[in-house]
Amino acid sequence: MTSRFGQNFAIATFGESHGGGVGVVVDGCPPRLPIDAAEIQRDLDRRRPGQSKLTTPRQEEDRVEILSGVFEGVTLGTPIGLLVRNKDARPSAYEHMKDVYRPSHADYTTDAKYGARNWQGGGRASARETIGRVAAGAIARKLLATLGGVEVLSWVSRVQDVEAKVDPGTVTLEAVEANPVRCPDAAAAEEMAAQIDAARVRGDSLGGVVECVARRVPPGLGEPVFDKLEADLAHALMSLPASKGFEIGSGFAGTHLSGIQHNDPFVPGPDGRPRTSANRSGGIQGGISNGEDIVLRVAFKPTATISQAQDTVTTTGVATTLAAQGRHDPCVLPRAVPMVEAMVCLVLADHWLRQAALDVLPR
Repeated sequence: MTSRFGQNFAIATFGESHGGGVGVVVDGCPPRLPIDAAEIQRDLDRRRPGQSKLTTPRQEEDRVEILSGVFEGVTLGTPIGLLVRNKDARPSAYEHMKDVYRPSHADYTTDAKYGARNWQGGGRASARETIGRVAAGAIARKLLATLGGVEVLSWVSRVQDVEAKVDPGTVTLEAVEANPVRCPDAAAAEEMAAQIDAARVRGDSLGGVVECVARRVPPGLGEPVFDKLEADLAHALMSLPASKGFEIGSGFAGTHLSGIQHNDPFVPGPDGRPRTSANRSGGIQGGISNGEDIVLRVAFKPTATISQAQDTVTTTGVATTLAAQGRHDPCVLPRAVPMVEAMVCLVLADHWLRQAALDVLPR
């Protein structure tokens, strides 16, 4: 039973959706890293609810409090405690679902595992738990930028059957943040927004894909066997609420190619190290980063809690129907963008520190 993630750069999240608050303890961050609450708040503001009619109407400022581990604007090397207090919790909105299992939600499986559950908004299964991840990810992001100028950027690449045309090599944060869908293809974003709003009006929900690029990742991060870099990225991203699939590089599309078509030929790089003329590997080969952009995609299912009537059973096994009430995202994708970035930053920061521990002797 754990809510911990990472080895050298490790986090432990805590809190429930409608409890007093949620947060995270970050352990292993090196000392003397400049960081302040505003840098963490920037990522939390992108994750918070109530941003537009395309997200849950729950109104939370999600103001972060730094409880420990930071003094006079720099990290101390000791555990960093971060807390966000819940301000707009309405547990009574879930009273009618107290003894009913919501279809495709974690209600039944949580009962099956623990024999007890917090039915007020899903408890730990709520996406509100990701506040701790995003807050910790902001610190990891700052560490990566400080160590090597690494940039991690995500965007919505597909909503249901609407697909964006985006070049991972040139996409910018400004283009991603130009619309509430967080899709840098303006034409696709407009169509996505219309579909999401239509689903909201009819009490339904939609899923899709978030794509992510990590730029300027140095070669050598990752392990050759069980802790391959893509394996840890998959672990991190598949732990996000509503995630259902993970691809890196060519992904499943690569199965349609032959070896000669799929291989990434090496060419001399301007800095003297090998580069690849293509990037079908997605920046990772043999479980270890090769210096190219890391490009990955995460599939998210439609939000499980919807207001249309669905067949289900009570906690005592009696058949019933449920038309859920409450405040829920008709599509998780716009708010999943900073969550994906956070988990990628956490994995890269962890592997960077693991590699630093390996490189104690000169080569």
